[in-house]
Amino acid sequence: MRTKDFDYVLPEKLIAQTPVEPRDSSRIMVCNRNDNKREGRIFRDITEYLRPGDVMVINQTRVIPARLLGVKESTGVPTEFLLLKRQDKDTWEALVKPGRRLHAGDTVSFGDGLLRAEIIDNTDAGGRVVRFIYEGVFENLLEKLGEMPLPPYIHEKLEDPNRYQTVYAKLDGSAAAPTAGLHFTPELLKKVEEMGVTVVPVLLHVGLGTFRPVKEDDVDNHVMHSEFYEVTEEAAEKINTARKNGGRLLCIGTTSMRTIETAADDDGIVHAGSGMTNIFIKPGVKIKAVDLLLTNFHLPQSTLLMLVSAMMGRDNALEAYQQAVEERYRFFSFGDCMLIGKDLVKG
Repeated sequence: MRTKDFDYVLPEKLIAQTPVEPRDSSRIMVCNRNDNKREGRIFRDITEYLRPGDVMVINQTRVIPARLLGVKESTGVPTEFLLLKRQDKDTWEALVKPGRRLHAGDTVSFGDGLLRAEIIDNTDAGGRVVRFIYEGVFENLLEKLGEMPLPPYIHEKLEDPNRYQTVYAKLDGSAAAPTAGLHFTPELLKKVEEMGVTVVPVLLHVGLGTFRPVKEDDVDNHVMHSEFYEVTEEAAEKINTARKNGGRLLCIGTTSMRTIETAADDDGIVHAGSGMTNIFIKPGVKIKAVDLLLTNFHLPQSTLLMLVSAMMGRDNALEAYQQAVEERYRFFSFGDCMLIGKDLVKG
């Protein structure tokens, strides 16, 4: 497979710059894999396609205010850090700007010295390993000094930072939101549970590799970034019990799907565990446990579009995307979404 096989033309005006209100008033394209038919609905109508006994998996990661603006202490040069991965209490991997001026031994000040950082090493991906110096609680300083790290294709200021968090976000650690979950309200989640669908949280801390383009011409040569995931014993038991009893497994977002497919064996049994995953789901890869997927519309030639293509077939996926362009769906993080699976008929 070639990376260019997953290309499509997207008018820039269809890239959503702000979220809709309320959250569940976004649009959803229901894609039935039985006959490849597609139907447009409002997101809150998703309950019509769910059944008692289904299990819905959500990613409870929370986005941290990972963007820090400061100055290089020796020169006063404006500096930007984007925190990616915590190595220990005070040490992080980060992307830094301007990279050519920031080297091991340099120090950077944020908030007039409330928070300082020393660069101690380079990373294989071109970032830096940095050690923070401060008094008090690091998380409190980050909340005070940091900014929400919105994706590079969003150019408008976000008035309410909580709109880039899911309503069920709980565990700090992501540099980007699991955006399929942004469509849910607490009321809609309650309705889903009241109709007999089991809602199960898992965890995958989303890294910025999500937004990095595939640079290899041959898809098989692309190496995925690694991210931390966790599936608890309780979560695995609930998922396996629901599926054993005939329920379908719906993943809310590609991060939940990657977590489940990492934890599942070849028989579709989900096992508890945690660690790093770099699973790359693309056409030809067996989907072991996931029956239904809710996901936003993704960038051309991205690994996320390849994952969608694995779920519904490349040609069908690109046809759905073309239809979404023609019908002026909103794309990417603050955009509309798709529900993909078999037997998607109104209950």
